[in-house]
Amino acid sequence: MLAERTDVVTALDRNEVTPYFQPIVELRTGQLTGFEVLARWQHPEHGPVLPGNFISLAETHGLIDALTQQVFRKAFHAALLLPEPLTLSVNVSPVQLENSSLPSAIRELAEEAGFPLERLIVEITENAILKDPAQVQKIAGKLKAMGCRLALDDFGTGYSSLRHLQTLPFDELKIDGSFVREMTKKRDSRKIVAAIVGLGQSLGLTTVAEGVETEEQAQMLLWLGCELGQGWRYGHAEAAAGIPEMIREEPRAVLPALVTPGDEWATSNLEGLPTLRLAQLQAIYDGAPVGLCFLDRKLRYVSLNRRLAEMNSLPVEAHLGRSVKELFPQWFPIYEPYYVRALQGEAIAGVELIRPSAEAGHGDWVLLASYQPAWDEADEVIGISVALLDITENKRAEERLHAGAGLQVQASTPEINPEVPWVMDAEGNDLQVSSRWVQTTPLGKDKTRNLRWLEALHPEDLERIVKTMTAALSTGKPIDIEYRIEGVDGEWRWMRSTGLPRYGTSGEITRWYGSVEDIHDRKQVEDSIRESWERSIGERNMVAEGVQVADALRDSIVDGDIDDIEETKPVSTGEV
Repeated sequence: MLAERTDVVTALDRNEVTPYFQPIVELRTGQLTGFEVLARWQHPEHGPVLPGNFISLAETHGLIDALTQQVFRKAFHAALLLPEPLTLSVNVSPVQLENSSLPSAIRELAEEAGFPLERLIVEITENAILKDPAQVQKIAGKLKAMGCRLALDDFGTGYSSLRHLQTLPFDELKIDGSFVREMTKKRDSRKIVAAIVGLGQSLGLTTVAEGVETEEQAQMLLWLGCELGQGWRYGHAEAAAGIPEMIREEPRAVLPALVTPGDEWATSNLEGLPTLRLAQLQAIYDGAPVGLCFLDRKLRYVSLNRRLAEMNSLPVEAHLGRSVKELFPQWFPIYEPYYVRALQGEAIAGVELIRPSAEAGHGDWVLLASYQPAWDEADEVIGISVALLDITENKRAEERLHAGAGLQVQASTPEINPEVPWVMDAEGNDLQVSSRWVQTTPLGKDKTRNLRWLEALHPEDLERIVKTMTAALSTGKPIDIEYRIEGVDGEWRWMRSTGLPRYGTSGEITRWYGSVEDIHDRKQVEDSIRESWERSIGERNMVAEGVQVADALRDSIVDGDIDDIEETKPVSTGEV
């Protein structure tokens, strides 16, 4: 049916335009994450009317606001069937972005239905930005302030500048379905999809692929790093009555055997070679005995291997797209200081960590960790590569060996790495301190909190350290101090503490993260070298003074100026 303006007016008067809901899923797991709302018109005589036949008419004749309100109102009420944290994505017309009242209209409709704006994603097409970027930026800012998330829809099909990805606060990039449908057949489409996914990752945006219809497409998207997908493979758009059934459906995860030598798209030409390389690298990655993962700047799991999943007692797919803090709030404070340092560009290797076991009745895990920042071409850190090696049994065997020999293991001098993490507030009060620090001093756990750790310092170091700490807290200058503390054995040991500030959204310091290491042996070596050097300098000075006296005596003799020199004749006891 080819609609006319009067047909659209009649449809709106009769309340015939309704929302349909298409599922959006996590590609790796097939888990439902939300729905996109699509407008549908069921004509009483002609049946379904294609959106292209009535939405453009509504835009042209000033009916788009009425149409959108009708669809949104029904969608928000139907979305009350969605359990948390499922989201709802709605698309706004370029024409509507010219209207400054759009954010308030969306808020009123959502509040009327009781749908939380934090679970609403507003989709804006590329071409909508072109006409008046300043107006779009203003509306986008209001939507974000309301709690909505923003998605740039049909990315790659319009003419917008990449600058808009920097100036507008988008959360998602949606890959147009035309590229997805052709990506397994056409080289150019495949490259465009890979470029969009890479751009999204570098900017910290979630990528959503539209038009996913086959397993082959889903596999390729997953290998390229795309996170979410929608399309016929995961379900057609359904009326609100079909929402409960779509929620109950079993997840359709991507099959484990993602790439095999017989895959046509992987072996038909040279364009398939990168995919084979990815498969080979994944095999190495998963076969490593060390837990490996890559975290983005928001500390979300981008990838990880099976060994780390086993160490965390969760499936691989349960990690992806979720943050460490969200998954492991009990362990996050142990890791966080090193994450902060790595995100600031510091490579950290060989850190020994004590992590409580997730299983009752099991002792603590001892892990050897490294944190390597990943840099982009602009020398900005885009994430962290993390490696964790379980050395629990080695440490236990070491302790048994020492115990059998009648020796005590001194916790103050860890053999693999002496770093002990700490967390401090903006005023300098310790919030978290490792149990290994407590074991190095006779103060006990309570006295290590707040500023009472200063009680363990050598009196000669106290004034200097307080002065340095005060300056760092007021200026944000990195902490790097050396001092002596009294150990449990009553002996003074040299320690080095380093730390960096973490800033809040308004630029204020909210936390300090750092670590303490035992440098006593190093200081002793340095002192020994310095004393040897000073002795050497002293001896050379004495030789130099003797040379000067000898030179003066020689010069006097040569010049004949020997009046003041008393001649002493040798005494001979055998003289006749």
